[in-house]
Order: sequence, then structure tokens, then C-alpha cells
Amino acid sequence: MTAIQPAGPETPGTKSPADENLPPRARIMAAARELFYRQGIKSVGVDAIAEAAGTNKMTLYRHFTSKDELVAECLRQTAAEGDRIWAMLEAAYPDDAKAQLRGWLQAVGAHIAEDDGRGCALANAAVELPERQHPARCVIEECKMAQRAKLAALCAKAGLIEPDMLADELFMLLEGARVCSQSMGPSGPGARLTRAGEALIAAHEA
Repeated sequence: MTAIQPAGPETPGTKSPADENLPPRARIMAAARELFYRQGIKSVGVDAIAEAAGTNKMTLYRHFTSKDELVAECLRQTAAEGDRIWAMLEAAYPDDAKAQLRGWLQAVGAHIAEDDGRGCALANAAVELPERQHPARCVIEECKMAQRAKLAALCAKAGLIEPDMLADELFMLLEGARVCSQSMGPSGPGARLTRAGEALIAAHEA
């Protein structure tokens, strides 16, 4: 099976935040995503973001009306990058939904094994931002719901029994593996994600 390594919806971009070749808005986004992911959203102020981006607060507020808006846009970008996996799977395994599902499982399992222990940026943000009216909450909920819906559609297309139940099981397995990776490291129970997922898929085969 072809290995698929997506950027994943749980990690920030890889470009240097202070890359002077990037325009100011892109530098601010890169710096904010890195700092939010590594240090936490509430512990990072706009001064630190502006400094890491090689700019100033005036420029930051010219592009983003508030820190909350910046947080929401960072998570929106992270989610969009993670969505690339679905197109990659479809291209790698055309007309084979079951292979796409197993490819997804291999990809997320490999990502967790290589992760540095900070887990999913969206899930981390959800813990830090309990306020339902925060603009980032909508981004988080929409992304997670879309991921689960895509899994359910893939399970159904693969002809698996109770596709909605399987999608829920796989989704919860992934979320739990991400948490285990943070608390117990990459060699903890999260390392069994792919094997456990394969067992779930097998249990739903006709």
C-alpha cells in the first residue's frame, strides 16, 4: 500500500515565521500558528507574535482586528491543510473506498508515531477556548464534524456494515490516540492506532 503522509490537521506549517520572503500577513500567520501550537493560545500575546513575525502590533492589527480573529484564521488554515489527505487518498486509490479508508488509517497512524507530542492543534484549542461565542469554536466544530462526515461517507462507500458507527469508532480512536501521544509519548497506546483501526474495520466487514 502506498504511504500517504499529509500535513495533518493537527500541526502548524513548517515555514519559518520570520521568513522575510513572505508578506506580513503570512509571516504573522506562520508565527502565530507555531507559537499557539507550541506554547498554547492563552499564554501567547500579540507582542510575542509580532516579534516572531518580524513586524509590529500595528501591522498585526491591520490584518486582524483582534487576537481572537487571528486564532480562528490560524485554525481555519490548519484545517484546510489537513483536508488535503482526502484528495490524496482519492488520487492514490481511485474507485477503491476500502483502500482509501485503510490509507487514511496508515497516514494518521504514521503521523502520530512521528509527532512531537503536542497532538491536534484543533483539539488543543477546544480545551483552551471553552467560550461558545469565541470565533474559533465554530471553526473547530465545523472541521471536526466535516472529518467525521467524510469518514462515514467513505465507510458507506466501502460497503462496510453500520458505516456511521464505524466512523464514530475510528474518529474516537484517532482522538484518543492523539491525547495518549501527548500524555504518554509516541510509544504509548497511541502507537497501536493503525492495528486497532484495522480490527475495527474487519469487525464491520460483511
